[in-house]
Amino acid sequence: MRIIAVLSLLLLALPVAAKPYFPPPGQWATATPASLKVDEQKLAEAVAYAIASENPASRDQAIVQATTFGAKEPYDQIIGPMGVRAAANGVIIYRGKLIAQWGDVDSVDMTHSIAKTFLTTVTGLAWQQGLIRDLQDRVGPYMPHGVDLYQGEHNSQIRWDHLLRQTSDWQGTLWGKPDWADRPEGQTPADWPNRPLRTPGTFYKYNDVRINLLALSTLYVWRKPLPQVLNEQLMQPIGASATWRWYGYENSWIELDGQRVQSVSGGGHWGEAFLSMPGIWRVLAICSCVMASGRGSNWLVATGLNWPAPVGLPTRNMALLTGF
Repeated sequence: MRIIAVLSLLLLALPVAAKPYFPPPGQWATATPASLKVDEQKLAEAVAYAIASENPASRDQAIVQATTFGAKEPYDQIIGPMGVRAAANGVIIYRGKLIAQWGDVDSVDMTHSIAKTFLTTVTGLAWQQGLIRDLQDRVGPYMPHGVDLYQGEHNSQIRWDHLLRQTSDWQGTLWGKPDWADRPEGQTPADWPNRPLRTPGTFYKYNDVRINLLALSTLYVWRKPLPQVLNEQLMQPIGASATWRWYGYENSWIELDGQRVQSVSGGGHWGEAFLSMPGIWRVLAICSCVMASGRGSNWLVATGLNWPAPVGLPTRNMALLTGF
């Protein structure tokens, strides 16, 4: 199962005492709504609402890209895989048990921005294991000889913390896409390349070019493909399926330690891990970087209520580890 639908506020009666359940690999126990004291009528209404609320946009992701971001931003050439999604489908999990499903839940659909949770997780693991000594370190010294991503007066100021919070204001071009092309600033296209520079750490902007920069920088630290890191360090230990894939771009290949490696772009067990308390603690046992730590700034406070904030933004804005 790939999609977790959380509609519990609409569905659930008073809590019942039950032993926490987390599905083992390859299995997902089912239960009738009545056995868990879930209102069957409201459950049916919720499923009907989900089906009726399917995104009206084209199911072809290439068309969606061309008619949304591609219609108003430059450098809109597609350089990564795009698929055609299935019709609306999903599952509802309550107390770890599958109580409803609709559509073709076995279809393989592509996701995109969720890769940011994978990326920040493997970056957090690099910090946890000491590959990144301190999030306040400048990133440039971590790069191998000949890599000029962080050279110059502006980019040399960038720290890991800035990349993780999207406050780096990195200036440059990566995989054929200049930083300014993502949500360009200015009144006319002629203004876009001449955007104002902000001191790293002082200005937040959602920017996929800089997310890809974090991916490449983290790859240089791990010195092996990030999908391999994610699989070995997290997905296998939590019992995720082996059918997921994490793709990069057609031109995002580098030579690393004499080997050709692809830098990646920025499943069900993953979702359930963050929806159930036993799942949360299973992940936290692996990713202790999200807990209170003696290693400087906390990656994320244990309660998840107050995240360290980028300058000028409210505290509940962006967690360093966005999967939580």
